[in-house]
Amino acid sequence: MPEVHLAVGVAVLVLNLTAGAWGAVSWLTERASLLFWYVLRAAQVSVVLQVLLGALLLLFGHQADDPLHYMYGSAPLLVSLFAEGMRAGAAQRELPEDVDFQTLGTTQQRTIALRIVRREMGIMAIGALLIAALAFRAAQVSGKMF
Repeated sequence: MPEVHLAVGVAVLVLNLTAGAWGAVSWLTERASLLFWYVLRAAQVSVVLQVLLGALLLLFGHQADDPLHYMYGSAPLLVSLFAEGMRAGAAQRELPEDVDFQTLGTTQQRTIALRIVRREMGIMAIGALLIAALAFRAAQVSGKMF
């Protein structure tokens, strides 16, 4: 099982780095990307799987060489949840106060929608890059990869 934990750890690192870079480029070029969200969700699933595998390893008596591994290994789950919470409020920050979105013209609706999606992508890209950094650090303190 430690080998599976290591393989999923690599997936966490690669998927979050990919999602973070993709989201950052999409944000900078002001383009919405549907594929970004699929990569991001796969990255989030890998984080949950990795934390569960780590908990199972700990339950079965495997311990990390460095206790910091537990912090770096579980922090990505918290970062993911925190980023999702911030993303949920993105629409409220982009919509003008006291404006009914449905009464706006099509061009105005599209402009606001793109700003909302762009803000959400930026938030999630930063979260994914932070998760990739934490995963890299977890691998470093484990002594198994770097």
